Amino acid sequence: MLLAIDAGNTNLVFALVDGGEIKARWRIATDPRRTADQYSVWLHQLLELEGYSRADVSAVIIGTVVPRALHNLEVLAAKYFHVEPMVAGQGGTAWPLKLDVDEPHNVGADRALNAIAAHAKHPGDLIVVDFGTATTFDYVDGSGAYRGGIIAPGINLSLDALVNAAAKLPRIAIEAPKKDLGVIGRTTSGQMLIGIYWGYVAMIEGLVERMKREIGGPVTVVATGGLADLFDEHTDVFNAIEPDLTIQGLSLLHDMATRGSR
Repeated sequence: MLLAIDAGNTNLVFALVDGGEIKARWRIATDPRRTADQYSVWLHQLLELEGYSRADVSAVIIGTVVPRALHNLEVLAAKYFHVEPMVAGQGGTAWPLKLDVDEPHNVGADRALNAIAAHAKHPGDLIVVDFGTATTFDYVDGSGAYRGGIIAPGINLSLDALVNAAAKLPRIAIEAPKKDLGVIGRTTSGQMLIGIYWGYVAMIEGLVERMKREIGGPVTVVATGGLADLFDEHTDVFNAIEPDLTIQGLSLLHDMATRGSR
């Protein structure tokens, strides 16, 4: 089986993939100081809980936007799984899609992987909205080329900045407001939730609409990331929710690289 590792700015996701199907997934906070030995102990226990062992892993692919985390993940693959890992976007795992932007070398691995997976699952022009540390909006054209997009602060990042800058504001949980709650809050925490949640919905709808006008023609909007379902409750802007898009992109990239090396 394939162990696909998505190393993001906030979390790392490890997923076991067999024949393109995700069999298990685990999440851990991103810490570039975490060693291969620490990853191994944690993963070994989780594999056993799901009925697997390290021997079941025959290949590893890593996609990362945190360069400092890469070395220890490569050591993990070599030392504990006895395989040479593929690294998305490097060497034999170069991007199979055109990065049609002014600075292709600066396109994050997660965005390229999302583009690969979204194009494989949905025909035509696409807007991929990824709710992560940042919220990104990416345009993938009908040929599968990545054509650019938008980077906005993630909702948790925005909330942290607000709470840290305003001494009397409490820390609140991000959740969908109750359906009967208006947009004129009666408490401080209620006003914050309205501002954060509905402000974000307005940003999502506004930016997607502007992108659609610029692209022209029919566009399918695909959402991914942990908070996609949360916002899907109160907007009809998304045509599809794909929570595992980045992992699916890693799996597809591994399959393409493997076929190409035969």
